[in-house]
Amino acid sequence: MKYNSYQNRKSPRLKSWDYSKPHWYFVTIYTHNHINHFGEIKNEKPVLNKLGLHTEDCVKNISSHYKNVEIDYHIVMPNHIHVIIIINPDALGTCHGMSLQNDNVREFGKPTKGSLSMIINHFKGAVTKWANLNGHKNFKWQRSFYDRIIRNEKELYQIRKYIEQNPLAWDLEKNISENLEL
Repeated sequence: MKYNSYQNRKSPRLKSWDYSKPHWYFVTIYTHNHINHFGEIKNEKPVLNKLGLHTEDCVKNISSHYKNVEIDYHIVMPNHIHVIIIINPDALGTCHGMSLQNDNVREFGKPTKGSLSMIINHFKGAVTKWANLNGHKNFKWQRSFYDRIIRNEKELYQIRKYIEQNPLAWDLEKNISENLEL
């Protein structure tokens, strides 16, 4: 039998959590090999190129594709994106057809309609498609993404502050080897 690394890789998702349930999520998505595809930092502010600007538009427009999703804070950095995504219940108290009272955990590893993984998958696909059609043939995302389930207001405040201050720390942190080994 041939070894398939995708079948045997460990997911960073919390196995006991239903990622389609209404909640607040802090997400970080990196470019493959941390290549600066989206622009640069100048005077402690992101200066986005065309791909970076399109990526930012895609982030802002996530909620237009998912009626129960809002974008709270976000930033597009040269080689990654931070975003707070809010998945809300719909008017019937369901989230994409799933009752809020249903505590059954979905089968691990399979994207569910309206789940955080599906939202990120579609976002990454849209950016990649645009990049390939507009001369960015070498653009690729890092596999998967990092997420944190936001647990309370204090944590939300700290994450918002981190997103706002991310460009300030760019020059200090970008060359520290621990930050590059993910």
